[in-house]
Amino acid sequence: MSDHRNHLGQPLGVPVPGWTGAAEPSTAPMVGRYCRVVRLDPETHAEQLFEANRVDPEGANWTYLPYGPFDRMDGYLAWLHEVSKATDPLFFAVVDVSSERAAGVASYLRIARDAGSIEVGNINYSPLLQRSRAGTEAMYLMMRRVFDECGYRRYEWKCNSRNAKSMAAAQRLGFRFEGIFRNSQVVKGHNRDTAWFSVTDDEWPRLRTAFEGWLDPANFRHDGSQRQALRAEAPHQL
Repeated sequence: MSDHRNHLGQPLGVPVPGWTGAAEPSTAPMVGRYCRVVRLDPETHAEQLFEANRVDPEGANWTYLPYGPFDRMDGYLAWLHEVSKATDPLFFAVVDVSSERAAGVASYLRIARDAGSIEVGNINYSPLLQRSRAGTEAMYLMMRRVFDECGYRRYEWKCNSRNAKSMAAAQRLGFRFEGIFRNSQVVKGHNRDTAWFSVTDDEWPRLRTAFEGWLDPANFRHDGSQRQALRAEAPHQL
């Protein structure tokens, strides 16, 4: 789509008529077939999450996160109490309905309602949630809330550029790679170059269809294997 121009012939962005901003994300549960994404409650979820994280005894999940690892329950509980009070980032627990136990966390952050931009981050999926229908559905539910319920124009994903798993996950979920911000942070004593990805509101309808097709129970065989891979990849990259 070409830019509009003002009376001086200078290029402007495409008009956004009637824009008044996006809504504050709700804390109401997001309910799917395979998971529920619910507001993080330390008293309810701390023990479940701590035990789920112990399935990763070497602590590989914590390498690229700005928080953790937590060797003791009391330290983890204190951290959960601290982050659960905030509204930006706004933390949720991902509850796998097959076990009725929380197995991971994710948050909305950098919430810019005036611009219609919001990020998903602080994602920590225990091994119990990784490569699962519940884990993918949680990301779909969070994206659906952002676009369909709250009216955001942009949904961001950022990660350490050396975190190959996060980079691959973003692209599988349909986020478009936008570039690398060099020397953007110092995390746990090491430089972090940050990779930026996004989905925009005009891309969402196609992605929603892809997610819903993949999550359909008919897409899975009796042994749990998928018939068709998730094809939410962005059609082009920078």
